[in-house]
Amino acid sequence: MSNARSRLLSLLSLLQTPRLWSGSELAQRLGVSGRTVRRDIDRLREMGYPVYAEQGGLGGYRLTAGAAMPPLLLEDDEAVAVAVGLRVAAAQALVGVDEAAVRAMGKLLQVLPARLRRRVETVASSTVAHPFSLPAEPVDPDALVVAAAAIANHERIRFRYRDEGRHVEPHALVTAGRRWYLLAFDLDRDDWRTFRLDRVTTLVATGARAATREVPGGDIAAFVADRTMQMAPTYPADVVIHALSAHVVDRLGAPPPGTLTDQQDGTCRWLAPPDTLEWHALRLASIGLPFEVSGPAELAAHLRATAALFEAATAGPGGSGTRLRRTGRGRVRPTSPPG
Repeated sequence: MSNARSRLLSLLSLLQTPRLWSGSELAQRLGVSGRTVRRDIDRLREMGYPVYAEQGGLGGYRLTAGAAMPPLLLEDDEAVAVAVGLRVAAAQALVGVDEAAVRAMGKLLQVLPARLRRRVETVASSTVAHPFSLPAEPVDPDALVVAAAAIANHERIRFRYRDEGRHVEPHALVTAGRRWYLLAFDLDRDDWRTFRLDRVTTLVATGARAATREVPGGDIAAFVADRTMQMAPTYPADVVIHALSAHVVDRLGAPPPGTLTDQQDGTCRWLAPPDTLEWHALRLASIGLPFEVSGPAELAAHLRATAALFEAATAGPGGSGTRLRRTGRGRVRPTSPPG
């Protein structure tokens, strides 16, 4: 690489730092004259890089947003972070974003040095999806952008939600699994509401100023989690675990939810408070002990469906394990194998 080309790359790397660089600073960093810096700036502009020059004693150079995005220079940790982020974006439920993320990730991985590709693969192989993640429906990215802009601008929005008009003051966007939620103050109902963005249509900003409000409790994520939990059906559970309570209590968390009562046959009975079927299943899977579900029937059915899901996943190519069918609510149900 020629000295001039190497110098241009070094200059571009400096200008990508979000600050104003004086001509004398750049000249000192690059070991050249101020005239050479100005000539190199002109070359970058000819290549499509929007370099802005601010005049005066406190002036200098910086990169600005242009009509098109020129190539960027990334440090090693930045390149790894972008590649991992693209992998995550490729799995999100945003219309068109997953395909764009896959294309961008392919371009980035093509030029990454082997040592950085290994770092990306190491991070990816160490990341496991939650087995009980909520099923996702695609979200219109335009709705996401408009909502985010309205939140930043403290602006009211209108939209339709399940064919019903809503007029709200948006407060935050929250992700849970692969779902997007909008937390907002509903002006018509005079209360806080949580909306699934995949069910939002015709979202527009009104231009009216939104009031500054404090989320109850002050914790946005906890508030949305509590509201979404309230929307999901919950059930108490009655489970017999094949171990004494002393061997179970730590595995259920401290203190464990509900009550644990030892039985004469060496088992213990766990009466769990109302919760979602997914959360009951997660707790039971985490204890690593044999158990029997006495109720409710919905929990037993959910565990059978989950067991069939794992059986099908481990059957291997051409396996004759249980087949699965998907219900309208995104759950799976086992069906008998053919023949």
